[in-house]
Amino acid sequence: MATPTVKLRTTGTQFTCPKSEHCLLEVLELHAVEVEYQCRSGYCGACRLKLVKGEVAYCQPPLALINDGEILPCCCMPLTDI
Repeated sequence: MATPTVKLRTTGTQFTCPKSEHCLLEVLELHAVEVEYQCRSGYCGACRLKLVKGEVAYCQPPLALINDGEILPCCCMPLTDI
């Protein structure tokens, strides 16, 4: 299975999402993308982002409320290109 690619809508920047990282937030930090966060565990929802396309899987079910089309990068990883 190919390594998923992350494309940022606002800048057009693209990078791969290595499976060696624990969560999408870590991948974003690895590429110097600033994301607001607090708990890093899916409790607070501060890192909430809009998912324009693709699918993610949660490492642990988030406790923070997320709406359709939103993800918490602190506790998910892409399954497909996002």
